[in-house]
Amino acid sequence: MRKNRFYLSLIIILTMIGQINAKKMENTSEHKGYKIGDAATDFKLKNVDNKMVSLSDYKNAKGYIVIFTCNHCPYAKAYQDRIIALNNKYAAKGYPVIAINPNDPKLVPDDSFEAMQVRAKEKGFTFPYLFDDGQKIFPQYGATKTPHVYVLQKEKGKNIVRYIGAIDDNYANANDVSHKYVETAVDDLLAGKPIAQTTTLAIGCSIKAE
Repeated sequence: MRKNRFYLSLIIILTMIGQINAKKMENTSEHKGYKIGDAATDFKLKNVDNKMVSLSDYKNAKGYIVIFTCNHCPYAKAYQDRIIALNNKYAAKGYPVIAINPNDPKLVPDDSFEAMQVRAKEKGFTFPYLFDDGQKIFPQYGATKTPHVYVLQKEKGKNIVRYIGAIDDNYANANDVSHKYVETAVDDLLAGKPIAQTTTLAIGCSIKAE
């Protein structure tokens, strides 16, 4: 009887330890990458036109709409026209779209650089579509999905993270969107107002990395 109680107590203790460790891992993962208010470092990545692109190239920008996206993901595909619309609306106002493909083409051949070039031409992308060669940039940001958005604001020579998350609240149907998170965030920044909702849950495919 005592043995049974001992083993039952041991199981309970081990279960509690496992839950605590799992919670620690969850909290750690939540804090990987940039948080609101952090300064994002610049990068230099190859665009589909074979030219290298950095944030610093945009001398007159007030900030950036950095979007981690790709070719193959159904969510990314659903948002392509809306990403084009974001750039068309906000690039002239100082917030251009900078799209980055974070996926490893060895794992997803549809996301190769050559396939990116084809897609950009087919869709008539009006913004850079950059290849995260070696997958060094997306971990810095903490991006986990495609698409995953980071709105940056230029401030005293730094690129401050002001919004992280989804483009809007309905990937399936652009006509049924209730909340345009990125548009609202950029509009608030342009108006000099604090962003009411600085983070949302990014919905999309997981980034494919080794």
